[in-house]
Amino acid sequence: MTLPLTGVRVVELTDGMADGCGRYLADLGAEVVKVEPPGGSASRPCGHGPAGEVGLPFLLRNANKLGVVLDLEAAADRDRLRRLVRGADIVVESAPPGRLDALGIGPRDLLADDPGLVVVSVTGFGQTGPYRDWSATEPVLAALGGVLSRSGLPGEAPLLPPDGLVETTVAVLAAWSALVAYVNRLRTGTGELVDMSALEAVVHGFDPAFGTQGTAAAGREEDFPRDRPDAAAFYPVFAARDGHVRICLLAKRQWRAMFAWLGEPAQFADPRYDTIPARFRAADRLHPLIAALFRDRPRDELVAEGTRRGVPIAAVLTPAEVLATEHFAVTGALVDAEIAPGLRARIPSGHVSVDGERAGFRRRAPLPGEHSHLLLDGPTETAPLGATTSTAPPARPAPSEPRTGPGRPLEGIRVLDLGVIVFGAELGRLFADQGADVIKIENAAFPDGLRQSRRGVAMSASFAWGHRNKRGLGLDLRDPRGAELFRALVARSDIVLANFKPGTMESLGFSAAALTAINPAVIVSDSGAFGGQGPWRTRMGYGPLVRASCGVSELWRVPGTVDGFCDGSTVYPDHVAGYASAVAVLAALIGRLRARRAGAAGRGAVVTGAQADVALVALGARLAAESLGGGERPAPVGVVTDEAPSGVYPCAGHDEWCVVSVRDDDDWARLCQVVGRPDLVDDPAFRTATARAARRAEADGVVAAWTRGRAPREVMTRLQEAGVPAGVMLRLPEELTDPQLVERATFAQLRHDALPTPMPANARVARFSTVPDPELRPAPAQGEHTRQICASLLGLTDDRIEEFVHAGVLQPPPGDPALRTAVPGGTAVPGTTRGGSAALSAGA
Repeated sequence: MTLPLTGVRVVELTDGMADGCGRYLADLGAEVVKVEPPGGSASRPCGHGPAGEVGLPFLLRNANKLGVVLDLEAAADRDRLRRLVRGADIVVESAPPGRLDALGIGPRDLLADDPGLVVVSVTGFGQTGPYRDWSATEPVLAALGGVLSRSGLPGEAPLLPPDGLVETTVAVLAAWSALVAYVNRLRTGTGELVDMSALEAVVHGFDPAFGTQGTAAAGREEDFPRDRPDAAAFYPVFAARDGHVRICLLAKRQWRAMFAWLGEPAQFADPRYDTIPARFRAADRLHPLIAALFRDRPRDELVAEGTRRGVPIAAVLTPAEVLATEHFAVTGALVDAEIAPGLRARIPSGHVSVDGERAGFRRRAPLPGEHSHLLLDGPTETAPLGATTSTAPPARPAPSEPRTGPGRPLEGIRVLDLGVIVFGAELGRLFADQGADVIKIENAAFPDGLRQSRRGVAMSASFAWGHRNKRGLGLDLRDPRGAELFRALVARSDIVLANFKPGTMESLGFSAAALTAINPAVIVSDSGAFGGQGPWRTRMGYGPLVRASCGVSELWRVPGTVDGFCDGSTVYPDHVAGYASAVAVLAALIGRLRARRAGAAGRGAVVTGAQADVALVALGARLAAESLGGGERPAPVGVVTDEAPSGVYPCAGHDEWCVVSVRDDDDWARLCQVVGRPDLVDDPAFRTATARAARRAEADGVVAAWTRGRAPREVMTRLQEAGVPAGVMLRLPEELTDPQLVERATFAQLRHDALPTPMPANARVARFSTVPDPELRPAPAQGEHTRQICASLLGLTDDRIEEFVHAGVLQPPPGDPALRTAVPGGTAVPGTTRGGSAALSAGA
């Protein structure tokens, strides 16, 4: 297959979590060359399981790439790097701020050599701010990014999420930022510097405090409890005879199905229990009934019956069970592959499929310098990146579908947004933020669940966050006239986004094949919880059920406990899955732009994604270790198993904590000096990582003895200034006052007439040198722009619009005078079907 980024050339100067950015671009077809120092990247030996001298995270993050070795301390190799870069479109680097600048090959130096280049810097905290020179690890980012404060059991120590989740979030958001800059380059001819902060990626991309929230948020009594909230009632987990299951009762019909399954107990017959808040308040009486129903029945039997009844339910699977799941084998989400010479493992393939083919694992990660002879030493004509000895910047083709003057990268691109709930909101918003005309299409009879408001205001905060910068169209797609209006919009659009349950679009007559028949250039994104193929394709899916089915919930559990599941306060992976699909859709748009620039027709594409696949990619190293016999190594609460001492440590004050990560022997030596124990630096019992791991409790005690009497920010600052990664457990409101986030203006104020006060909202994904920050236009009321869109895009007359409004085919916003005479429920007015068709044909 021809992947959408085929022909796009990337040079990668990264080491660690930023490697995942290049991996995703390579999955989508880009030619990615990884540049390593002599001896290989520092992260090569780090990670899970029996992979010889190379860690499994490195092997998975760097699959599908080519590899060269350059000593950037040597002038000759810096010249070779410059020649390599001159044949590239994008450079991704993750060096500490200023390090490459000192060598004359920093981002601005590279852009000066080639003004059409896109250079993306992915660092822990960004290129500016008081934390600029600090070190970041996954646990540190989880602490400072607000994840840790929502993880753990009430009254106990917070629990770090499974490793891989934070890292993948950073990688996917970096890939999105790179392609936003690149599509802007394609349309303007202007290169870009992108300053990507991993901390801000976690704050805005993992499960943002000030962004779209899961439906269960409607049941919370307060937004930001100080201690870790008791999330057991949100998405409860119950014991079965042979394991655990999770249920996710959100809609009224789902509760009614559960009520019937319980035998319709009289104490819950009152209609008030149809609401989420009422059930949350009664959890102490309701959940024991469910527990008694489930405890003596086999897990798989419960899942089968719950699915049949319409109760959203999933088994809580271990990594070993995930690897053996038929669904993931059938869909190609998990594959057996050679990940290193002579080493095969079962691994996640990739995030998405394009035109029915998985855009994922194709070849193992390169050995150090494996392709140097082709890329650096071979004849120019054989170099895949077109390496050249010329000192002049490359001659680039004229911009494709150019945009003149200042503007946003996706201006002129039209998106039809049928997405719902968190995933759908995020996916469409990303395109709206970058200037696309995103039309949110809703049927008043089936409103988006994000519109629910527990405070009785006209618009929920979630909807306001998730649908900013969009226009609203009220349209009944089930009416033949509404369907025809939609077909006309598809013919005039670039992208269609949907994430209904599988089969919904087909039942409406809008399968991907039908949409591309209407408009061969349209890009269709059809995503769901478990995808449109495989045994689970018809399952109801929400983030909590995805986490249970993919091993996230089992790994996000207090070790040694039976029911200490700690993932109830997050809607992961909804947000990051939205970004992952957005990256693939934007890649498809880039492929179309490049084809048109080359004189081809520029056909569209069909991008299909599953939230489950995104979660599997995040757990890739853990799953690969399990498949190789590495097993799930138990560890104390909040401990990173590959580092010692590392974890979550108590600080002075009530429920105050700081994460500390000792990555190697040098970090240990620095830590010992800070905590006043220099005698331990050369102590044989602690001198090496292996020795410290064998005496983890004692090593942790050294750290905890020092942190316990100090304020968390003092702990963080003193350790970071000494070069040891550390991060305080930041509570969600504290993100608004954190010095680093304030200095980088991470948040903006979102205003909406339907909301009583302005709200904080993410200001940007990354800092761009020329791309402006997103606008903050308010989210639309239901059908707010119906008349405007039908008149300007479809050419319908006022009379015809009113006729459709009266019939319920078109739906203006609530309170519109025409609604007083419209047919209730959108029932068609007899004898007007042909009139709608004729009007549309004439208007078109």
